[in-house]
Amino acid sequence: MSPAPPSPEAPDAGRSPALRSRLLDPRDAAGLSVHGRTTAAVLVPLYVQDDRLHAVFTRRRDDLRRHPGEISFPGGRRDDADADLLVTALREAEEEIGLPREDVEILGALQPTPTIATNYAVYPFVGLIEPGHVWTPSDGEVAEILELSLPDLVAGHGRERLVRRGVPFRTDVYVVDRHLIWGATARILHDLLERLPAAVV
Repeated sequence: MSPAPPSPEAPDAGRSPALRSRLLDPRDAAGLSVHGRTTAAVLVPLYVQDDRLHAVFTRRRDDLRRHPGEISFPGGRRDDADADLLVTALREAEEEIGLPREDVEILGALQPTPTIATNYAVYPFVGLIEPGHVWTPSDGEVAEILELSLPDLVAGHGRERLVRRGVPFRTDVYVVDRHLIWGATARILHDLLERLPAAVV
């Protein structure tokens, strides 16, 4: 079991370069190879409020064919018209939660990760936004938009026994106010949290 990362502090404008320095270059990250039949990208939107970093997630509708009811970062599969994976992440965030791409300051990227059941190769990009956005969730995909503080996520880290498709397994999870984050989203979040502490001091 990997230890939970220490609680992150919120960066101010002067610490943004330090945060950037701990993230992967978006172009380099997009060139990394990861197992998956379908290429996808997600945006990890971060904002500072009350001196705490927060991340924005979506809870997917329960009637979706892929990952129903799960909590994830806004994102989806790459379209042929997308110039690159960063464009995919920004487009999907705009479509899923109504976040204008011009309101996102891209800080960098995280390690890409596969999804096990659906065979996606997911490329995460980290963006800084202003707090107080009025979200417009996609009726067809998003049941709820969640804004969770990173210290609360750190405190909610643990391992649980889950059952999916009749198969039991133990895995790292993050639980905040009964919201359960696991799978690829938990791996992306863990990568982010491991990078943050030294980047914001």
